[in-house]
Amino acid sequence: MKTCLINIIGFVLLLPIVLQAQTLDDYLQKASENNPKLKASYAEFEASLQRVSQVNALPDPTLSFGVFISPIETRTGAQTAKVSLSQMFPWFGTLKAKENVGTLQAEVKYQEFLNDKNKLYFKVKKAYFPLYEINKHVLLMEKYLTILESYKQVATTSISNGKSTMADVIRVEIMIEGMKTDILLSQDKSKPYTVSFNRLLNQPDNSIVKVIDSLSPVVINNQYRRDSLLTLNPMLKAIDSKIEATSSMVQVAKKKGLPQFGIGIDYTFISERTDLNIPENGKNAIMPMMTMSLPIFRGKYKASVEEAQLLNTAMNFKKKDLENNLFSAYETALYELEKSQQLILLYKVQMVKTNQMIQLLFVAYSNSGKDFEEVLRTQQQLLKYQIALASSIVQFHIALSQLDYLTAKSE
Repeated sequence: MKTCLINIIGFVLLLPIVLQAQTLDDYLQKASENNPKLKASYAEFEASLQRVSQVNALPDPTLSFGVFISPIETRTGAQTAKVSLSQMFPWFGTLKAKENVGTLQAEVKYQEFLNDKNKLYFKVKKAYFPLYEINKHVLLMEKYLTILESYKQVATTSISNGKSTMADVIRVEIMIEGMKTDILLSQDKSKPYTVSFNRLLNQPDNSIVKVIDSLSPVVINNQYRRDSLLTLNPMLKAIDSKIEATSSMVQVAKKKGLPQFGIGIDYTFISERTDLNIPENGKNAIMPMMTMSLPIFRGKYKASVEEAQLLNTAMNFKKKDLENNLFSAYETALYELEKSQQLILLYKVQMVKTNQMIQLLFVAYSNSGKDFEEVLRTQQQLLKYQIALASSIVQFHIALSQLDYLTAKSE
């Protein structure tokens, strides 16, 4: 019973730590919920939706009221006041064209929001993986420090056996002190990365970032998601919507150059005549009206059409430029990915051979007490390969994350 109670207490004490453990996907979700720039981008998209209902609405009707300072005498009485109500209507299809422009502009904002989200994910990963790299380097150096401590003991024992000199002990002590300093510097190096990472998640700078224990490359082909480059990228979709919007703007500009029609009614108040008793004496007058605008100053309408056409041309050029940039960025990221893959294979082979060499050198040193410096140098070389392997794996995942961003791979 006592043992069971201890286990329960231990579980309760460890529970907060378990609950606080977060994966990279958890951090991505948190960033998407808290990042200020992403929130601003989504707010701009929502604002653009509100503009759609504004552009497709009719202009407000006009209501006017007037009082005759000097009443105008008519057969049935004097006109004392007048109320007028009128409503203008644009040319047929104008409101629909404006609505199309507004809808497409809202689609542009939505695609920009998606791109900002994908870019945020890439930034989070780009800040997360170096933290893993630093943590991995520290672990490797701490393991190497333990090995150096064991070598110091071996060298000390060899002195008592008359197989080596004090120089070997001093040499390994120098390396131990240097490695302790390197570990401290590496731990300090994580601080700015931690701040940058926390800022992306909009959380306190000193928040602890939990990184995974191990990271491995994945197998991909040399055409990884290339077919998605031009079909799923949000920025390309945004430009396509801009091109469609400018085409609709051409139609809007043309329709603005056509007449607008208006209907209305005048209601005139007429006072009764007191000097005569006639039919319809003092009867108020009602007059329906129709108006039409005359767009005779064609210069501004022509310029508006040409402006929209030039914007459409500019958007097509921008789309081509973006496609070129995407392909360039894709090829660069793919090269970095393939280079990392080759380096990973190389370092793994070198680590195996270096381990074999260390074993042979250590056996020789144990027997003769000679070439201790070569043992240390080879062990140090193994550490370099281990650190380089960890860095190459990180570079592989950063390049893969960039390819995912360019091809809009969903999480």
